Amino acid sequence: MSNKEAKKNIGKKEIKDKFQGIYFLASVSFLYLLLFFFNPEDAEKAIKASAAVFIHILPALLFIIFLMAIMNYFIKPKTVSRHVGKDSGIKGWLLAICMGVLSHGPIYAWYPLLRDLRKQGMKIGLMAVFLYARAIKIPLLPLLVYYFGIAFVIILTGYMIIASIIQGHIIQKIDR
Repeated sequence: MSNKEAKKNIGKKEIKDKFQGIYFLASVSFLYLLLFFFNPEDAEKAIKASAAVFIHILPALLFIIFLMAIMNYFIKPKTVSRHVGKDSGIKGWLLAICMGVLSHGPIYAWYPLLRDLRKQGMKIGLMAVFLYARAIKIPLLPLLVYYFGIAFVIILTGYMIIASIIQGHIIQKIDR
């Protein structure tokens, strides 16, 4: 395949990716409309439940959109590559672990940010480490210590960090 054909295929994929959200929205809207014709009461309940979930996650979504805007303005792909790209080394792994542990909010709010980082050169293994390390919740550690003791918490946290690194390496190997 020539370079020109490859660029053309990438362009088609980008266009397809841009419309996936619209297709999903249209499909869901169609299903709500269909439900409305067959069972208006349940359709109303479903729309109210969806609105409640949307309102609940809106602050997290706005925060992530804000972070993405700042990231896109200040952080260049070269910087991302240096810190979490293929040549990032141990620093990238440590950064992914720390950022995973420090991240809060619903996991799905982080997906767009991770996608953008991936487009800018982040290793997929580091994405897996980030997602896995999110299981360590700093605000819950004191409660965990209270119920299970400090030794248990240290060992469990250590195992979770080790497991996140193992998962990252496995995902990295599979991606190749």
